[in-house]
Amino acid sequence: MLKKILSTDGSLATSLIRLTLGVAFFAHGAQKTLGWFGGYGFAGTMGFFTGTMHIPALFAFLAIMAEFLGGLGLIFGALTRIAAFGIAATMLVAIATVHLPFGFFMNWSGTQKGEGFEYHLLVLAMTAFLMIKGAGAVSVDRLLATRTRS
Repeated sequence: MLKKILSTDGSLATSLIRLTLGVAFFAHGAQKTLGWFGGYGFAGTMGFFTGTMHIPALFAFLAIMAEFLGGLGLIFGALTRIAAFGIAATMLVAIATVHLPFGFFMNWSGTQKGEGFEYHLLVLAMTAFLMIKGAGAVSVDRLLATRTRS
């Protein structure tokens, strides 16, 4: 089982996709956990998710951790498939519960009340790719996979 989770190709392109998605989600996760980049920090985000959005505390916690720890996992290429799955689950829930009513497009012109789901769809494609291919050439997963083989 661990072999399947760690297996990956040796592609630099896969690493590029993983790193790009990892940096983006680490930044979003750092807003929610640490209050960096103008975020509200862990207590503020939990309060918003549970109080305003009425998300059960366990699911709010899992969403925050999926973005923060998932982003870190993707940056380092550690347990990439699991990190990508957590981010994908978070994006699916975000589409279904928040963004679907606003349509496909993001609110580039500022004329609608919320954001569409085009960004989330791109993230879902990237996470699906990473769940299929793995972490790529430059990753902890690849290092561990080659060590387990020898």
